[in-house]
Amino acid sequence: MAAFTPPDTDGGANGRRPATYPQSRRRFAFRAPARGGRRPPPEAARARIAVRLLRPGARLPRRHSALASGLDLHACLESGAIEVGTGPVRVPTGIAVAAPPGLDLQIRPRSGLAARGVLAVLGTLDADYRGEVFVTLYCLPPVRHVVEDGDRIAQLVAAPLAPVAVEAAAELGGTARGAGGHGSTGR
Repeated sequence: MAAFTPPDTDGGANGRRPATYPQSRRRFAFRAPARGGRRPPPEAARARIAVRLLRPGARLPRRHSALASGLDLHACLESGAIEVGTGPVRVPTGIAVAAPPGLDLQIRPRSGLAARGVLAVLGTLDADYRGEVFVTLYCLPPVRHVVEDGDRIAQLVAAPLAPVAVEAAAELGGTARGAGGHGSTGR
């Protein structure tokens, strides 16, 4: 395999050849995906999310297909089914999680439920939260939905969290869009 050569950013003005890195020094080597999709990262490269099962019947979040982005979250109901209407309803999952710092855990709706008018509120699980994970569900009118114990109710999606610093500014740089928002770029 050919060595990686970074682009010549100064046009050769420094009189040196661009550095080349052997395959073994690259942090992320390109490998062709397995047939049918992307290859998962090696086990050692995966971030670890600790999950505590809080009561009997609680289930670990898991992917239900090899290429799924999200891990399905299941309802863990101790006292029977919950009816979801147009008002928000918090559905317990029976789990608590510990996300490592630098990892953003988001609760997102399941597309199959959303297509039927049952929506989960997008939420973030902070790395320092250790309580039970709840999913807030509601339905679009006139839909009503019954959640049973063990139903898949939302997805847990993990992504790297960008480290940012917030600073006050007297002025913001101009753009073509400016302050236009809420549909200003068209349909």
